[in-house]
Amino acid sequence: MRKFGKVLGLTLCTAMLMGTLSACGGAAQQQPAAGGTETAPAETAAPAEEAAADSAAASEETPAADASAEEAAPAPTASAEGTFKIGASGPTTGGAAQYGTAVVRGAQIAVDEINAAGGIAGHQIEYRYEDDQHDAEKAVNAYNSLKDWGMQVFVGTTTTTPCIAVADVSAADGMFQITPSASSADVIENDNVFQVCFTDPNQGRASAQYIAQNKLATKIGIIYDSSDVYSSGIRDTFVEEGESLGLEIVSDEAFTADSKTDFSTQLQKAQSAGAELLFMPFYYTEASIVLTQANNMGFKPLFFGVDGMDGILNVENFDTSLAEGVYLLTPFAADAKDELTQSFVAAYNDAYGEVPIQFAADAYDAVYIVKEAIEASGATPDMSVDAMGKALIDVMPTISVNGLTGEGMTWDATGAVSKEPRAVVIKDGAYVTP
Repeated sequence: MRKFGKVLGLTLCTAMLMGTLSACGGAAQQQPAAGGTETAPAETAAPAEEAAADSAAASEETPAADASAEEAAPAPTASAEGTFKIGASGPTTGGAAQYGTAVVRGAQIAVDEINAAGGIAGHQIEYRYEDDQHDAEKAVNAYNSLKDWGMQVFVGTTTTTPCIAVADVSAADGMFQITPSASSADVIENDNVFQVCFTDPNQGRASAQYIAQNKLATKIGIIYDSSDVYSSGIRDTFVEEGESLGLEIVSDEAFTADSKTDFSTQLQKAQSAGAELLFMPFYYTEASIVLTQANNMGFKPLFFGVDGMDGILNVENFDTSLAEGVYLLTPFAADAKDELTQSFVAAYNDAYGEVPIQFAADAYDAVYIVKEAIEASGATPDMSVDAMGKALIDVMPTISVNGLTGEGMTWDATGAVSKEPRAVVIKDGAYVTP
């Protein structure tokens, strides 16, 4: 498929002053959208059972992932109801379901807040989410289902491999796409795609810098998923940056999607090599297994993960005491004392009875970024998808947004976000700022 180069030559302007968010505190509220249609209630934004059914239906009715973008059904031309229709997708079932569920909920809180405050430029938001089960083909099916519904802006996907598959299709449609959490640099090769999260290279470099600057360890072991572009991309830049900072990589062991239940060999090699810290750039399910198996063999290095480990405290049947002292790099800390974070955490806890993870914060920010871009560009609901997409693409490098995951977030013409990374450590079963 044809890749589109990022629009170059866009200059930053005084519109950056428009980036300050206005978010309401308290619990999320259900608000009616224009035309008598209600946004999905926060409590039932995308239950796993309904999301799985939607995805299954979509897989029967929409083109497969390898269908060419040119053959995909044309995008709807406008929102007939005078509302902005925002669609999103990610896994609400399967091994990465914590991520997708968090994205559903975080985005829903933002939608409810914005609608309660009068909408975007006086227009309400309609919001719909599809389960893609962290699968590339199902992600394209989910995107096409949302497009048939009338989606004008796409907040997705949640994970990297599905996002790469969808990006070519959305580019052909001219659809503006912003992913909360798909972090590979490959995700933003098309000019219509922007990220809320850090790219994988940035996560790898920032992790090495944090470890070195805080003198957490000098002898480093690595376990990573060589079959996953997210994991291998972070590992590559971590190694490069770590070596330049004097970190000694004493073991560097891979696994694949077909061998992610037994990490005894990788752990034994790290232990024998004297690793003081084990760097684990992969997802929380595998991380919980690594921590359990390391404990069983008496191997107790410092463990350090990245944003994919967020959610480990909610893994079913995992002894969360084994995560005590684990570090992870993340742009969001739920214990932060700023008003925006405290308001969001309170609203999320009121609605869902739990503390939000980074993916929920990413999605919340994504919806407010869309709001800021629409208002700065002057886009209206009656615009065609590609006309709205062009307007938002053009304005993104000129805006600055203060959000949960970063202050003064900006975007360059590549679609990558600029913001400061943060680290948290798990203490007494909660994320805290070191």
